[in-house]
Amino acid sequence: MKLNKALSIPLFLILLSALVIVSGCSQQSKVQMVEGKINAVTTFYPLYDFTKSIGGDHVNVINLVPAGVEPHDWSPKSRDLKNMTKAELFIYNGAGFEGWVHDFMDSKKKDSTQLVVEASNGIKLIEAAEEEEGHKDDHDHGDESGYDPHVWVSPKSARHMAETIKNGLVQVDAAHKADYEANFSKLDKELAALDTKFTEALSKTVKKEIVVSHQAFSYLARDYGLTQKAIMGLSPEAEPTSKEIVEINKFVKENNVKYIFFEELVSDKLAKTLANDAKIETLVLNPLEGLTSEQVQAGENYITVMEKNLQNLLKALQ
Repeated sequence: MKLNKALSIPLFLILLSALVIVSGCSQQSKVQMVEGKINAVTTFYPLYDFTKSIGGDHVNVINLVPAGVEPHDWSPKSRDLKNMTKAELFIYNGAGFEGWVHDFMDSKKKDSTQLVVEASNGIKLIEAAEEEEGHKDDHDHGDESGYDPHVWVSPKSARHMAETIKNGLVQVDAAHKADYEANFSKLDKELAALDTKFTEALSKTVKKEIVVSHQAFSYLARDYGLTQKAIMGLSPEAEPTSKEIVEINKFVKENNVKYIFFEELVSDKLAKTLANDAKIETLVLNPLEGLTSEQVQAGENYITVMEKNLQNLLKALQ
């Protein structure tokens, strides 16, 4: 018995070590270059989702911001920079969202053949100055470009971004143009259907006013006739002043708002406090800056999350 007991401990440790190694390799393989495929690096989730759908089997997509991490304050580490430099395609949002991207661009070698795609290029941007309404301490993003960068939250903009990504893939890998075009066509039909759902459903709501945790829904509001009141500024770290809290409470009462929206990757404490003070409830409105690990495991994607957003919007605006 003692011999078996003694053997069981190192055996357990060996098995545990093997499990850790396998797990580590599995995680590591997701962020490595793959020979024989086009390697594309995307800066955050929506770009990853679109690129993966369009690229299919021909493209190895590496997303920089991990699941469950809010991207506003994220910056690349040495391994990220290595992948970014080696990839044939680098896709970023632009419009000031990735504050670190200009340093990366400046550091690239002059003879680099990498194609850089700015996914927001060509979309009519909303000026940040139109929206800040006193969020003077909001310096995380949007300020450098002077624009609100949250273009992807509107399905109309998402269609344009997907096409821009498709064009980049075709430019880098013309040999598989037909596949990229076919994959894009399928995705575009799904995004177009999503756009139609938003247009038709939100056009029928009597109420149009929403209160959100941070100012990430301006393009959604512009494209579907809503009015957004944000607790925080363009960054979820830009907390409101006491004057702004008074204005939010006034907005809630004047517009008979029944729900305050919060998001999963940012603390919901302030949203719930304001909702409790106003004796109303809270709901999730996901800005899709990233998915949680649970959402990834459940197979969620841009379209399924946006469909849930629509259902919550309809509940709040009924």
